[in-house]
Amino acid sequence: MKIIMKKQLTQFVLTALILFGSQSCFDLEEEAFNRVSAGIYYQDENSVKGAVAAIYESGFMSYIEYFWYLQEFSADQITWRVWNGGAWGWDEGEKYVLGSHTWAPNSTIIRKTWESSWTTIGLCNTLIEDLQKLDPATLRMSREALDKYIAEVQTLRVWAYYNIYEIWGGALPLNTSTSGEIPPSADPNFDEGCKKIYQFMTSELDACVEALPKNSVNRMNQAVNRIIKARLLLNANVFIKEDKFAECATLCQRILDGDFGTYSLAENYQDIYTIGNVSCPEVIMAFATEVGQMNGGWMRNMPFVAYNYQEYIGGAYSGVDAWNCVCLVPSFDNSGTVQPTGGSTGARCFLEAPYNDKLGAPYERLDNRDVRKQNFVYDARTKTYKGLFLKGPVKAGYGTGAALKADADRDGQDLVYVDQVGTFLGIGRPLEPVMSPRWGETNSGVRFIKYPMFPPSEGVDFRDIDEVEFRLAEVVYMLAECKLRAGDADEAKRLVNTIRKRYFTAADWATVENTPGPGFAAFDLDWMLSQWGLEFLGEGRRRRTDLRRFDKFTQGQWWFHGRATDEGLALPAARNRKYEWFPLPETALMVNPGLVQNPNY
Repeated sequence: MKIIMKKQLTQFVLTALILFGSQSCFDLEEEAFNRVSAGIYYQDENSVKGAVAAIYESGFMSYIEYFWYLQEFSADQITWRVWNGGAWGWDEGEKYVLGSHTWAPNSTIIRKTWESSWTTIGLCNTLIEDLQKLDPATLRMSREALDKYIAEVQTLRVWAYYNIYEIWGGALPLNTSTSGEIPPSADPNFDEGCKKIYQFMTSELDACVEALPKNSVNRMNQAVNRIIKARLLLNANVFIKEDKFAECATLCQRILDGDFGTYSLAENYQDIYTIGNVSCPEVIMAFATEVGQMNGGWMRNMPFVAYNYQEYIGGAYSGVDAWNCVCLVPSFDNSGTVQPTGGSTGARCFLEAPYNDKLGAPYERLDNRDVRKQNFVYDARTKTYKGLFLKGPVKAGYGTGAALKADADRDGQDLVYVDQVGTFLGIGRPLEPVMSPRWGETNSGVRFIKYPMFPPSEGVDFRDIDEVEFRLAEVVYMLAECKLRAGDADEAKRLVNTIRKRYFTAADWATVENTPGPGFAAFDLDWMLSQWGLEFLGEGRRRRTDLRRFDKFTQGQWWFHGRATDEGLALPAARNRKYEWFPLPETALMVNPGLVQNPNY
């Protein structure tokens, strides 16, 4: 079934992209192209299916990389780390400005994100317009069948809009037609623009949900449609300054009751992220990735791992290279006694005094009994894997062989990942108790592997694992947060614990169940925000789903924020609320005079 679905989603991609592609340029003007008329091209259901498949590939490739940078590097759990005295991985500060909250309208990543944003929306506009004009009888289809495809593309368009809405809010244009006119911002007033786009998305979702299929894991389906609506309701305070938590709770309960498809929580979290995950009952929608067809899967692990990762897993994956630039935000400062391999003993944890942070430090926020909190290893005998991290000495053969060697500033030394970031070799600037990611080392930072990297000898490429975009745990957490905000802390705790328990043995769970975990004394909103972070670590949602709703994105405290300086600049930039939204890129404003810049830029 999985192979058949992937073939269905990729068979017509190339043809459909040629025929229906649109230019992802700054001014949103669709590329002028000559194509056969819709009536000639769409001969049967397969040709319709092929055009829809093109949009899935476009959507996945458009939002897999740059959006992840904006949502994770600007937040409190993952950072872009520079090393070798602040020189390697610097990239002219492209990604560093995200972590330090010092971006501007001319920032490179913001421009690149904008450029990648519009292709999917343009494809959706074209296809919706074409399909609405067709007579289903000429395609040997029923009206109901054709309407399902139209509803699928409408939901895809709202999903694409939601992704960019979280970034730019009311400054966005509302581009829903194939007209050659360049649309301006939805409204000159930012708040009114937010409301107009919000209303468009909610209305569109409500109008097409009934026509969608249920339980179609590799496609937009009824549950996906409702989850996007629930995200809008959950974040309505941020988006339109209205409280819609009660409405969100009602919708989430309907999803959990099975009104929009049959799903259940996975007993083993590994089933969510491994080969065959489309059969996992928790997965509601996943992009059908496949090497040579949908090639974005490299983003899952390669930014985290070192160049010699192949020695750890026993072989290399063709066509991708490790970056060695991304790590978890550290859990400890740089005090104590410096060790030869980097890091120090006696360092202070950011969860404890004098810091007492409620954000950041993701590795130490995991209970030591949590089955995820161990180094990633693979057992070829049982064909199973364990753990999500790389910490401490890294050795070949999944930790069983000789020590791997570091490069750059620690070239030839043992590779030992420490849960700290700093210049322990003294390269670039003297070691300080708290330093920004600009001053890391090769050994700085715990590494994260959520989608398992199997040895190539097994014939399994981690890039072939379908990319999970929606899963039932998110619905449970949304309902729990709504309950907590309504004053029902016991029910919120119960709901979250239905997921937490899978990370502990039965014996450990008996002692953990009523404990909020490291850094917390109560099952309160701070705890809820932390649970969001741990459950969805690395899934590209930390800023958009969590921090802003809790008013912690610019006002919260983690790691070096407010504790470190670079070149005389306190970081981040005075905890300025202007950074709640990203600015429109300068290039977009230059070519489209109808766009109105976000407030405060």
